[in-house]
Amino acid sequence: MEMRWFLSKIQDDFRGGKINLEKTQRLLEKLDIRCSYIHVKQIFKDNDRLKQGRITIEEFRAIYRIITHREEIIEIFNAYSENRKILLENNLAQFLTQEQYTAEMSKTIAFEIIQKYEPIEEVRKAHQMSLEGFTRYMNSRECLLFKNECRKVYQDMSHPLSDYFISSSHNTYLVSDQLLGPSDLWGYVSALVKGCRCLEIDCWDGAQNEPVVYHGYTLTSKLLFKTVIQAIQKYAFMTSDYPVVLSLENHCSTAQQEVMADNLQATFGESLLSDMLDDFPDTLPSPEALKFKILVKNKKIGTLKETRERKGSDKRGDNQDKETGVKKLPGVMLFKKKKTRKLKIALALSDLVIYTKAEKFKSFQHSRLYQQFNENNSIGETQARKLSKLRVHEFIFHTRKFITRIYPKATRADSSNFNPQEFWNIGCQMVALNFQTPGLPMDLQNGKFLDNGGSGYILKPQFLRESKSYFNPSNIKEGMPITLTIRLISGIQLPLTHSSSNKGDSLVIIEVFGVPNDQMKQQTRVIKKNAFSPRWNETFTFIIHVPELALIRFVVESQGLIAGNEFLGQYTLPLLCMNKGYRRVPLFSRMGESLEPASLFVYVWYVR
Repeated sequence: MEMRWFLSKIQDDFRGGKINLEKTQRLLEKLDIRCSYIHVKQIFKDNDRLKQGRITIEEFRAIYRIITHREEIIEIFNAYSENRKILLENNLAQFLTQEQYTAEMSKTIAFEIIQKYEPIEEVRKAHQMSLEGFTRYMNSRECLLFKNECRKVYQDMSHPLSDYFISSSHNTYLVSDQLLGPSDLWGYVSALVKGCRCLEIDCWDGAQNEPVVYHGYTLTSKLLFKTVIQAIQKYAFMTSDYPVVLSLENHCSTAQQEVMADNLQATFGESLLSDMLDDFPDTLPSPEALKFKILVKNKKIGTLKETRERKGSDKRGDNQDKETGVKKLPGVMLFKKKKTRKLKIALALSDLVIYTKAEKFKSFQHSRLYQQFNENNSIGETQARKLSKLRVHEFIFHTRKFITRIYPKATRADSSNFNPQEFWNIGCQMVALNFQTPGLPMDLQNGKFLDNGGSGYILKPQFLRESKSYFNPSNIKEGMPITLTIRLISGIQLPLTHSSSNKGDSLVIIEVFGVPNDQMKQQTRVIKKNAFSPRWNETFTFIIHVPELALIRFVVESQGLIAGNEFLGQYTLPLLCMNKGYRRVPLFSRMGESLEPASLFVYVWYVR
């Protein structure tokens, strides 16, 4: 039956005789088989017996079986099939219940899966599933490791803004290093497309009364402020409906601040939040209440009540002194000289700051006594790290109430990043990273914010929101740990290094990121000379004490004995977004691009 179906699908393509590599690739795609051209090329070469660059129908069938009929899938199919040829609807329902943890309505789901994935019509009509259908189901999005429920906004979005982790970027306009590299609108566009909700804009006086955006006192190129916010307006709500915060690093004269205020109002119109949502607020509004709104984060003069009283009046030429610490870089050297001077704030710009007033952090005690609910702090990573070690309880108490932004230290001239996990562990809402720099920190950032529909807002765990909680990430005394078991079964068409054919030497590292006690790394043995279908069948167990903060990262490497191992691909996701059962782990490049169909095949189980 399968043979008859298979020949009916391909025989027309062989009417003219043998087919070449390109036609082989197209025919595989026609049969709904995703495959990497590089791997197909090698398998084609191995099966082209006459070495003429053209294959027969029998040789194509051999190639198809190599790519499609994976041993590990056949083993699972045979375990549930009564005759090793067909799965009855009941067999599939049993598989879904026992292996995929689909407890409810498994019979109905089994029927839907057969209708969707079984390609052989007579089998489908009999409510059965062939190996062809089962293979297509196991390769589908439904069997991915990431839970479908986490692909949409499912968390309560009615808490105050300070109760959420917020996807944030640092010096968003830079696409390279901090000193000489270009400033580019693409920095803003790509960050917004990734779900970033807090963008940084460094504003300086420009020619012809037009403010510009660049990294001051460096040789980075300049963008017009109005061009930047026009790009933001276009892409702000493409990925997420929830509010975007424009964090202004403002170095402009009052005249050009007024131009900025005009630009902001003209560009964003009704989307720009320029008044309180309630008459006498004492807590921040929620992401839900601020949907499709742009918030300006900047220094502010006076109170929200005074701002409301001035609404509609002409504020041009009206400004006040605000003492601020301005950092200067002599030339392009990286030594920062702190110089305190009075920066005049234009009232027109100040009055656009409502719930995100930038306030210099002095101490936790000062904040407890004097800081207003709408005042936010930005703290450099070095100071934040020191405070998190010396005053962790005070720090967590602070982040329960006030939005706290952590940014990379000035000496990271190469735009490198710190590990954001240590600051998420203490409840910091805006952990700002250089989005243009690939590597572990951005893998963690991208992985964490896959959750909650990629909306850029993730509700913090209750222990980081409750005033009565005594949570300390370095000293976990309560809670129920999760035992996570991952059986790493195999690799599927793994990416290849520049130096290898599909005979690479592959290994996988599984890492846990979370509170210090949960940080752990385990790795497989090396499978020699097989990047196409390496089989590990190794089981790893992790005890995770704070699953709410844990991220799991899979890294695939090619062993290199001389130059060290070469990174091939990775995937990171929150532990609580992991499906149980037989799952496929998609792989992404260092730059965050999908490497489909390259993936890992795993069996996941966890219990609390």
